[in-house]
Formats: sequence, C-alpha cells, structure tokens
Amino acid sequence: MIKEPRILLIEDNQGDAELIREAFKNHRANTQMHVLSNGEDALEFLKQKGEYENELRPHLIILDINLPKVDGKEVLRFIKNDDELKCIPVVIFSTSSLEEDINYALRHHANCYMVKPANLKDFNVSIKAIYNFWINCVTYPNKN
Repeated sequence: MIKEPRILLIEDNQGDAELIREAFKNHRANTQMHVLSNGEDALEFLKQKGEYENELRPHLIILDINLPKVDGKEVLRFIKNDDELKCIPVVIFSTSSLEEDINYALRHHANCYMVKPANLKDFNVSIKAIYNFWINCVTYPNKN
C-alpha cells in the first residue's frame, strides 16, 4: 500500500474541483492532489514537459470528459496509448450521461465511468465511493 497516493484531477469546473478536494480532505485522505483545469495542461503534465517536468506521475487520474483546449476523450486516448501511462487507473467523472461518451470512455479503457450527481449529497456519496475504492482498496505499484 502506498503511504501517499498521488491523484491527478483534471476538472474545468472550479466548484466541482474544490468539492472533490475537500471531500478527500474530509476523509482524512493522505493524498497529494494536483488539479488541472484543461486537457492541454493535463497532456503537458503527463508528458512531464515545461513547468511539469519535475512532477511525479500520478497513481490515479480523475478525468472530466468535457474539457477546454483538449477534451477528456483525447486525454484518455493519449493515456491509454502510452506504454508508460496506460497502467494508471482513469476514473471518468463527468456531467455527461450520453451513451456515446460512456461507450467511448469504456472502449478506450477508462477504468470506470461515473456521472456526476446534480445534488450535493449524492455528489459527496460518489466522491466517497471513489475514495473508498481507489484509495482504501486498490494496491498500487511502489515505483514512481
């Protein structure tokens, strides 16, 4: 078990990003969370280019499908087609419940697809589920 899992949250809605960050804090999660608001920055981060060249790769990625600059579908495709990145679990957490988005994500090897609930109580339940499974249950490799 990793003592301090690294999470990359790629979310353009600042309110949702803050709710997710706070929910992890409320669960006393000993995690490092890096938040990016667009797909272009996410690709730079994952490639460890520019200002992100010294960042460690995440253990888990929480990805919104609807992102500015480069959409979440392109980010997912990049991750799952890269030999060094494709083993990182990707949780799609999006407001989109379109069948085509869900099918696309799963065909391109997202580890799961969760539709963001509209109300705060259910939103927090969803974040708790992500936390409980991906932080409490999953075993990650120890390498950086």
